[in-house]
Order: sequence, then C-alpha cells, then structure tokens
Amino acid sequence: MPTSNAKPFKRTLVTTALPYANGPLHLGHLTGTYIPADIFVRYKRLRGEDIIHIGGSDEHGVPITIQADKEGVSPKDIVDRYHALHKAVLEKLCIDIDNFSRTSLPIHHQTTQEFFLDFERRGILTKKLERQFFDEAKQQFLPDRYVVGECPVCHYPEANGDQCENCGTYLSATELINPKSKLSGNAPILKETLHWYFPLGKYQDFLEDLISRHERDWRPNVVNYARTWLKQGLGDRAITRDLSWGVPVPLDSDEAKGKVIYVWFDAVLGYISSTKEWAEKQGQPEKWREYWQRSDTRLIHFIGKDNVVFHAIMFPAMLKAWNDGNPDAQYVIVDNVPASEFINIEGKKFSKSRGYAIYAHEFLEKFPADALRYILAANYPENRDSDFSWKDFQNRVNGELADTLGNFVKRAVDFANSKFDAAVPADCSLDDWNSVGIDWQKTFDELESAFEGFHIREAAFQAMEVARIANKFLTDAEPWKTYKSDRERSAKAIAISLNLCHSLAIIFSPILPDACDKIFKMLNVAERNWDNAKQPKLQAGHRLSGSSEALFKKIEDKDIAPELEKIERLVREFAEKEQAKAQAEAQNKTSIPDIKPTITIEDFEKLDLRVATVIAAEKVPRADKLLKLTLKLGDEERVILSGIAEHYAPEAMIGKNVIVVANLAPRKMRGIESQGMLLAVTGLDGKVYVVEPLGDGINGMPVK
Repeated sequence: MPTSNAKPFKRTLVTTALPYANGPLHLGHLTGTYIPADIFVRYKRLRGEDIIHIGGSDEHGVPITIQADKEGVSPKDIVDRYHALHKAVLEKLCIDIDNFSRTSLPIHHQTTQEFFLDFERRGILTKKLERQFFDEAKQQFLPDRYVVGECPVCHYPEANGDQCENCGTYLSATELINPKSKLSGNAPILKETLHWYFPLGKYQDFLEDLISRHERDWRPNVVNYARTWLKQGLGDRAITRDLSWGVPVPLDSDEAKGKVIYVWFDAVLGYISSTKEWAEKQGQPEKWREYWQRSDTRLIHFIGKDNVVFHAIMFPAMLKAWNDGNPDAQYVIVDNVPASEFINIEGKKFSKSRGYAIYAHEFLEKFPADALRYILAANYPENRDSDFSWKDFQNRVNGELADTLGNFVKRAVDFANSKFDAAVPADCSLDDWNSVGIDWQKTFDELESAFEGFHIREAAFQAMEVARIANKFLTDAEPWKTYKSDRERSAKAIAISLNLCHSLAIIFSPILPDACDKIFKMLNVAERNWDNAKQPKLQAGHRLSGSSEALFKKIEDKDIAPELEKIERLVREFAEKEQAKAQAEAQNKTSIPDIKPTITIEDFEKLDLRVATVIAAEKVPRADKLLKLTLKLGDEERVILSGIAEHYAPEAMIGKNVIVVANLAPRKMRGIESQGMLLAVTGLDGKVYVVEPLGDGINGMPVK
C-alpha cells in the first residue's frame, strides 16, 4: 500500500498524546501512545534517521481541578505529583522520549497566547454570548466536566457534560437530562457569559482535502471518525472558559478577566512548546523550527482513537489558520495519525469505572519493563480492540520471551564461554547464514514494512519468528553432542548461533531495549545498526564479554494470583449488582414477551446470518431513530438502516463487529435502500443493545 512516507522527508517529529496529570498512567496510555511511538522511534534511529520524540503532561483543564477539589489541595499540587510519576514511569519503561514537558510552564503559556493573539489580531476569532450552567450555591460558572446528568442518547445516568463515557457521544452540558453540579449537587441554572470562538467550519474544505489525500495511508478508524465529524458539518468552537486554572486569556479587558484558554486548544500546542523547550536544552533555541517549520519534516501523532478529532481535525485547522497569515513561519501539517483502538482487560470485563485498572507504576514494581512492552506490542490494538489477560501475559513471557528468545541466547553464549574460551569459534559465511532456515530477504522486507507502517503487532510476531527458528536451529545442531566427535561442526553451529543472537538483538531492540542491551553486552558489541542484522558480522576470534545472564525470569502462578483473585472478587461483586438491578427492573416489568410459534429447522436455515464490521455511520436526516450504517461484509460493502439512533451515537458504532441478516430483501426507507437487518435486543430497561460478536478473522463468516 502506498504511503505518504514516499515524500523526501529529511527528518521526523513524533508526538505522543499528552495525558492529564490527574492520575497515574495505565495500560491504555501505554498501548495507544507510548509503546508504539517508542518502538517506531527506536527503529528509525537504528536506520540512522533524524527523528525526535516529543511529549509531556496536560496540566490544565477540568479533570485537574476536579481531582484537586476531591483531595482538597491546589491544582498545582496535583500536576506536580502526577507529572513526576508519569516521567518516572516512562523512564523505567525505557521510553526514549527527547523531551517530556509540562503545559503549566511559562514557555507553553507564551506559545498558546501567541496563537490566540495572532488569531485575535487577524479577526479570525469571534465573541459570543452563550448561556452556560452556573452553580448559585458556589457562585461559579460550571465547565462541561463539572456537570453530570443523564445521557440523551443512551440514558446512562452519570454522563459528563462534555462526553458520555458509556456510549462515547460528544455532548454539551445543556443536552443532559436532569443535570447536576459536581460542586454542590444542586441543579444549576443557565446564565449568560461571553466567550471567544474559533471558526472550525471555515476550514472544512481544507480538512476534507487533508482526509482525502490520506485516505489510503491513514488507518480506517481515523478516516472514518474524521469523516463522521465532517459529514455533520463543522461550526464555531469555543476556545475560552470561565476558570481560574489554565492559560490566561492574554487581553487587558474586563471581558477577558477570569477566563482561560480552553484545554482542547491549549493542549495540542503543547507539542510545539515542548519542542521549543527541547531546543533550548540543546543550546539551540531556534532549532525547534527545523521540526515544525520546514516542509521536509514529517509530523506523526501517536494517539488513542478517542483523540482522533483533536489531531485529525482541530489541530490541523489551527495550524492552517496560522499559516494563512504567516507566510514566513509556516507550520507543517500532520502526515500520519496512527490511532489505536482500545485495550480491554480480561475480555472487556473491566474498566476504571468498574473498579479495576492496571497502573504502570504498580505493574513495574513486580515485573520487568520489557515484559510489559512485549505483551502490549504483541496485543497492539491496531484495527480492533484487543485484550490483556494475566494468564496470556504469563504464557507469553514464559513461552516466548524466556523459553524461546532467552533460552536460545543463553545456551549459545554459555556454550561459547565454556567450550570456546568466550570467543566466536569459526567464521560465518553468507552460505552458512542462509542455511539456518530463514528467508532473510522476505523476513526483513516484512519486518521493515511492519515497523514503517506502524504495524506493531506484526513486527513483534515477525521478530519472535526469527527467535523460534534460531532456537530450533541450535536444538537441531546439537553442538554439545558434536563437540567431542566433530569440533569443527560444533564450532560452526555456535558461530552461526552467536550471529543469530546479534541479529536478534538488533531486530528486537525497538521492542525489548533492556534485554537487547544485555545481549549486546554479552556479545561485546557496541554498534547498533539495522543493516548489521541482515548478515553475519561476528567472525572467528571476536571476543565475547565472558559473562551471561538469563534475559527473562519465568512468571509463577503465585506472581499473578493476587490480580486473578481481585478480578474474581470484582466479577462476583459486579454479578451481584447486576442481579439486584435485574430483579429490581423485573418488578417494574409485568412480563417478558411470549415466545413466537415453533418453526422447523428448514425455516431457520433460510436465514443467512453473517458477521459484518461497521466502517462508517451517520444519522439519517429527519429520522430521529435511524442510523445509516456502512458495513464491510466479506469483500463487499453494504448499507443498512437501523433504528438504534436513540441508543447509539454514530461514532460509537464505528469499528464494531455486528450480526446482520444478509439475505433479507432490500427495503427503502427515507429514500435510502437498506440491504439487511441488524441483530439487537431490547432489555427490560427499554434500552436497545446491538449484538457484538467477538473474535479475530470473523468478518463475513456465517453465524451458526
């Protein structure tokens, strides 16, 4: 597949989404941003390319002040604590980030205010009076996150005023049913306040063109999410808020008093201010411009799918607005947005809202960083949600990292140390190299394609395949048996094996930096170069360090038992709550609908039920209940209209696997031909739940 990387880029700037500094980093942060970004950056550095990795903490916004209110401390106390924790975790996880900044720093405030003032001076921004919720008891305007109520789409009772965590719908606080203030618990009133707005709709054509140009090289989830927003039409978006914590609006007027710049506008500019801070640390304060204002720079944003709109629509529009008025200081526009899907815990059973999360700092107290890096790479949710389970983690560490990779390296090095005086005992030719059983050209084509295309799961799989073949080669060669009868043959096998160790150290180093550093040390090799992995580089007489160590310690059942026990308890507690809820709902329901008359198996077999994947979704105009779903069903696409719009937002459906009646006669509704029917169930609570089958490779397959 062609990619935009074919352009003559001279340098690459990688950014990772800024996490709120209001809590510890969890597996979701690592899976969607830091791990894939670091693997990509490390690979590119092995290729000798000019690349920097920029990130930081998002230290403004309502989540910070809400956490501060909960703890009875200042917002600064919160961000200081969690920024330090985030930075320590990333260092322990070997994330090779060039600068991890803070949006509370003066350099960030100056950068954000520079953009605001430029837009204000050029007349891009507009001011509007709006009605916003106001807490009379606290005498304070309420940002969206300070309001909670019933979601108008899925009727979840604890939806926030900016987004429903249950169905994913983006909201405004005034859309909530029975809203309440998180400060006092009272129902707020609506009161007029003035705010500045950015005309996002003005850049709709530019954004349509941006998405179209990248339709083939950006992931479908990014293109589909962006197009869902674009189809609905972009309007003005507020960029100020009535808050005391944030970047102050830089105007000396009564209108601007007590207002800060909205965090959605300020956070993405953190990438620029972090790069400026990095340049200052290099002693070259203008060097940041090479990565932001040179057209031969490639800009890549690693994010989770919940951040697509900010990186594929809003930030590009902001940079376009700047570029239109600053011909001598043109910012580069994003070249790729590798957005991941979500990683679930133990088969979607858990989330933070259900009382369970895996926090990185706690994980790293018990298990090595490379073990976590590998499991997240091997389960990277590129095109669909993936799953983390403790047993799978144990099995992969023990079977793949310890028994396959680690066992091979230690056997080869230990034998060379003990029998061949810690040296490579023979030359290794290309013919020897090709006799191992690996198609090297094909292997490196696939590895390079995986790394270049952000296919992190595939890269981990291909690397482990090399380790499996290497391990089998050494086992089959049996140098410990031939050492006495045919020393030359034994020496050749060990020479080949040591070169395989060297190749594996290079191939795996983007994924397992700690373990590979140990391999390089054992082999007494300092140079790290990708092309050196493609051929034998260690010849007869090369001295090893003479030491060796196990790369990975096996995980025992007792090591993960506390987590499994905790999960079992939470499953039981959750089941008890659900049972109590169902019993309460049953009391309010007179009866379940009667079962329909009996049919024959021949009648049932006439139905062709198939698994399809939603690739686009939108509301049907003037039809409150209908969603228009575009489905991938095997090799074809088809459109289905479904009456679920009151229960599911369009963007919440994208990427879901669903079951459809594939051989139902087409039916026209609202002038649109519906080519099938979606399977769903109406619960006792009156809500509609779409049936979502789980599994890999099931698209287009019949349901039996």
